[in-house]
Amino acid sequence: MAATDSPKKDYNIAIVGGGISGLTLAITLLRHNIPITIYEAAAHFAEIGAGVYLGPNAGRAMKLMSPAIHSAFLKTRTVNQWKEKENSWFTIRVGDERKADAQGYVREGKKVGDALFDVPIEADGDKGGVYRAAFLDELVKDVPSHLARFGKRLTSLSDADDGSGDLVLHFADGTRAQHAAVIGCDGIKSKTRPWLLGKDDAASTAVYSGKYAYRGLIPMDKAVALLGEEVAANSSIFMGYHGHILTFPVQAGKTMNVVAFNSSSTWDDEKWVVTTSKEAMQTDFHAWGPQVQKIIGAMEKPDVWALFMHPPAQTFTKGRLCLLGDAAHATTPHQGAGAGMCIEDSYVLSELLKDAEGIEDVQKAFRAFDVVRRERTQRNVTTSKEAGMLYDLELFDADLDKIQESFLTRMQWIWEFDIEAQVQEGLRVMRGQGADA
Repeated sequence: MAATDSPKKDYNIAIVGGGISGLTLAITLLRHNIPITIYEAAAHFAEIGAGVYLGPNAGRAMKLMSPAIHSAFLKTRTVNQWKEKENSWFTIRVGDERKADAQGYVREGKKVGDALFDVPIEADGDKGGVYRAAFLDELVKDVPSHLARFGKRLTSLSDADDGSGDLVLHFADGTRAQHAAVIGCDGIKSKTRPWLLGKDDAASTAVYSGKYAYRGLIPMDKAVALLGEEVAANSSIFMGYHGHILTFPVQAGKTMNVVAFNSSSTWDDEKWVVTTSKEAMQTDFHAWGPQVQKIIGAMEKPDVWALFMHPPAQTFTKGRLCLLGDAAHATTPHQGAGAGMCIEDSYVLSELLKDAEGIEDVQKAFRAFDVVRRERTQRNVTTSKEAGMLYDLELFDADLDKIQESFLTRMQWIWEFDIEAQVQEGLRVMRGQGADA
């Protein structure tokens, strides 16, 4: 079972996973006439989760990748609703009353809940938040249905025994598929990652980050009544001790999305997403100020999500397998950059594969991808964990001046990234001209 749509290539590539990484990669590879088949565990393309943020770096990458991908983003994104806030990433506030003095001030002239400062986005590129499901619904319109195989939950990989050097994919339904190469886009619970790294490698599976999050939605009219339009219609971070609250508009401004983070030393449930009680959530935030109390009080039927992350891998490729997106570098969400890194991956790898005529070229592209992408993407995993600690007043002795300085300087390396220069570096590596070639 393999894709043979393009007679120009003597190989076929399996993409394992039909999330944002898998679909954006597939769409872009098809533009280059590279034969692919997508294997998706679910019965159709879908993803759980309220949404993801895509920064200007991702916006630029999508524009370079495909008009269809860029259009899907523009059609489904939501941005801050006030014109004067359109280039603000978040407005930063303190939400925890324990940070205030006896008069309720957290800083000169600023009380709990007041805006302390904005984090501006000065880099060029479209940006905004999307619901995963809505974004995917648009992306799948550009993927021919005959290239997708649904209900195919990967359980393992093996080397083909016919001397071809191909890889064989083994699925939970007992079927198998043979391909010349495999790209693992199968997310944080990847089955391709432990096969590549070895099951005994400490980096082969994700680890608990020490943070978990409650997620919920509040109708915008209710949120405005509770918090005022400035807070409800634009993105805010409420900082506190060992927790923080994100609020931002979704569904074209019709709804306020809430993500309320807290800390624990371990996560003991087998499931990473569990239903919890409103009382448990209120207990976690009982010492916080009135705005946060209103937000928590308005969240109905909250789910709690354990936040896991990948330890750094020593490589993203082995033989004819390459990891991409969350399968390679799953991160916590604190910098809003995880999904954007996945999209960057898809663009870079597709450009490196564009002119690959044979399987040897494919393997060169995989190695070059590993060389140019691993440092940046794993840096995001590390700095995202630090960002969560920053928002939770766990760094700089909770000094707000130092926290502000960090906020205003920590995101530029993500947003201002020159992805076209990285592609050129990858091509040099493929030609044997790069420093790590």
